[in-house]
Amino acid sequence: MENNKTEFKVKGKEMLPKIIELMREGNVERFIIKDIEGHIYMEIPLTKSDMNETLMALLAKASVLAELISDFTLEVIKKDSKNKKKS
Repeated sequence: MENNKTEFKVKGKEMLPKIIELMREGNVERFIIKDIEGHIYMEIPLTKSDMNETLMALLAKASVLAELISDFTLEVIKKDSKNKKKS
């Protein structure tokens, strides 16, 4: 199974709503939160078994970061679906 990476440039207060939106879309395997220079602040792997605990910890940590830093890159790694159509 291959991974699909996507990066979003977000302002501090936009980060939490974006994370929640992406988690609702599903298939998120990992979030990586970086500053504008590419330094990693937080890397959060997600599994179905710990989704609720992970979400609460993520929101708490991300809200602190959002208050301290104004610009972020949110890298999202998703699992590709097995039934992906071939061109």
